[in-house]
Amino acid sequence: MNGKWIQVEGGVTAAKGFRAAGVAAQIKYAGRKDVALIMADRPSVAAAVYTSNQVAAAPVRVDRERTATGIAQAILANSGCANACTGERGIQDALSSARFTAEALGIDEKLVLVCSTGVIGMLMPLDRLEQGAKEAARTLSRDGGNDAARAIMTTDTVSKEFAVQVEIDGKMVTIGGMSKGAGMIEPNMATMLAFVTTDAAISAKMLDRALREATAVSFNSLVVDGDRSTNDTLIALASGEAGNAEICDAESEGYRLFADALRGVCVGLAKMMAKDGEGASKFVTVRVIGAATEADAKCAARAVAKSPLVKTSWAGMDPNWGRVIAAVGYSGAEVDDQRAQIFYGDVCAYDAGKVAGAETLAAMKERMRAAEFTVTVDLHLGDGEAEIYTCDLTHGYITINADYTT
Repeated sequence: MNGKWIQVEGGVTAAKGFRAAGVAAQIKYAGRKDVALIMADRPSVAAAVYTSNQVAAAPVRVDRERTATGIAQAILANSGCANACTGERGIQDALSSARFTAEALGIDEKLVLVCSTGVIGMLMPLDRLEQGAKEAARTLSRDGGNDAARAIMTTDTVSKEFAVQVEIDGKMVTIGGMSKGAGMIEPNMATMLAFVTTDAAISAKMLDRALREATAVSFNSLVVDGDRSTNDTLIALASGEAGNAEICDAESEGYRLFADALRGVCVGLAKMMAKDGEGASKFVTVRVIGAATEADAKCAARAVAKSPLVKTSWAGMDPNWGRVIAAVGYSGAEVDDQRAQIFYGDVCAYDAGKVAGAETLAAMKERMRAAEFTVTVDLHLGDGEAEIYTCDLTHGYITINADYTT
């Protein structure tokens, strides 16, 4: 494979040493899978990244303490109830859910992580969650990855799974993942849950480093609506069953290969989330190049990707490039509009002060008819570059969120 990862079938059970399940427990809706369970055959190396929102849900608070040890074995996740802003009751419910899950699995409760997604400010129906956890424990299998991915969906329209393989130290290493998220998505931990498993042998320190590097170019480079959730959680577990020499050095070839493959999984999942944005009809990559610094590039790209005016113009195929340059201008990045260029695909919409004519506007509109396209802003001020994955903003987004709790 020449050191390059390849995509393979599967999700969180693609790697050796993992089983999963997804069941219906009626947390919010009858007959819909809403409890997912992922289990490693033995205690595994663990790393995680959590929401930067100061209002963090009870499961996030519990998991932060547990993943600090660098070891975990199981993840229980539910949709339908976020268990956020639920006070001490919420913490106790999160701890109780870890406890009864551990009992069902026959493992130490401190090795169980818990995640929730759904409506904020609702108490967890703990009896239903317990029944769901017990059923999931009974039905764990190597084929249960897709059921688990479906069980964490809220307003998602499709499940999201991605897996890759890469050769490290003469051994085939697999990394697989699943995620959910279609709304309440903003960089700085794009509501999202994501779980990644690998059979690589890797130290906790190196797994944490690789996960954070991957997050920066994937989930932290993702915008749907600019809202940051209380529950965002990304957890990685490594079973070590691939048999490669343990990755302990960030300068090693093994680390480089692993980190690149992990980025592939996380970027793949992030793009799926942007494509499935609530009410979205178009997947858009916003690319800023030629910025004075990388930080400026990220700042400008995020402003464009978050702008309701820009996003609605994409939805209506309105060739209003002025909204793009305006967003860049207020982003905080250094910009000189007399040097900047804006491209929709290969069409130059704005060229350093030269405005688009009727023929160019028509070509822009044609580019926006596609389900996927790229908007590139070249600031011509330096070497800074950044990409943000996003989507358009349609009437469907309003319909979904106006009735979310009712």
